[in-house]
Amino acid sequence: MQRWRGLGDLPGGWGRCVVTIGVFDGVHRGHQELIKRTVRAAAERGVPSVVLTFDPHPSEVLRPGSHPAQLTTLRRKAQLVEGLGVDVFCVLPFTLELSRLTPHEFVHEILVDRLHAGAVLVGDNFTFGAKAAGNVALLRELGKRFGFVAYGAELQGRSLAESGEDANDITFSSTYVRSCIDAGDVVAAADALGRPHRLEGIVVRGDGRGHDLGYPTANLSTARFAAVPADGVYTAWFTRLSDPDRRLRAAVSVGTNPTFSGRERTVEAFVLDVDEDFYGRHVALDFVTRLRDQERFGTPDGLVARIDEDVVRTREALGSDG
Repeated sequence: MQRWRGLGDLPGGWGRCVVTIGVFDGVHRGHQELIKRTVRAAAERGVPSVVLTFDPHPSEVLRPGSHPAQLTTLRRKAQLVEGLGVDVFCVLPFTLELSRLTPHEFVHEILVDRLHAGAVLVGDNFTFGAKAAGNVALLRELGKRFGFVAYGAELQGRSLAESGEDANDITFSSTYVRSCIDAGDVVAAADALGRPHRLEGIVVRGDGRGHDLGYPTANLSTARFAAVPADGVYTAWFTRLSDPDRRLRAAVSVGTNPTFSGRERTVEAFVLDVDEDFYGRHVALDFVTRLRDQERFGTPDGLVARIDEDVVRTREALGSDG
């Protein structure tokens, strides 16, 4: 898969292509279906498939300070897209200048003049251009004018009625996944994502308290906007990104460590059955289940006894290591 930053260096002789457009944060199951349709449409036409996305998130440029929690880093997003068979992953820097393009200008300058799109696939709720003035109907109209076809794909989800649950149906969206993670429901998040929610970070030095308790932890320093699950204790797969095929079981604490009157929110992973110093490593946590809320214990011994239980339950939840 080719990875482009902007549209300044398109290969010589670049011809027609099939494009899908979106932020694609999380690359959830709805995104996956849209991207797969794009790949199939490109294969039928014998042209490249292109995923056109944006960085930074448009909301941060348009409304500074409103950046939503980030489900996937740009690097992770590219990996997930590549796994779907896409030919080109193009990241368009989102700037105020770009945000001011009218829908007509966006289509003409980016989709037609630069990418030479023969077909464009987007979600039914897709908007584009200054003040989100463009929608799928306008995209189809402009496509007729400029010589490409546009398709609006129905949003993906699942019916809770089919499973006997008394609730509204769920539409898979980045907003929905963020709400699940914010509530600590990593199982529901995984259902929408099609895989566990991943949190990446660099392992940094902590206060050493876990080591003193007999449970040394890897303390993650995460990206500014990372989608960190609600406070609690979780089971997760721990992976060094330099060795992605080796998955290790971990019990993960997210919170302020109330037993010791902590104030700073941290993410600490006790990695089972290894004696390694992960300091300085870039690692990932793939959250599987939530074990419990954060609790305040009267003594360190009470906390240790509870961690003993957490480790047993982690083994039960994750089985043998990966």
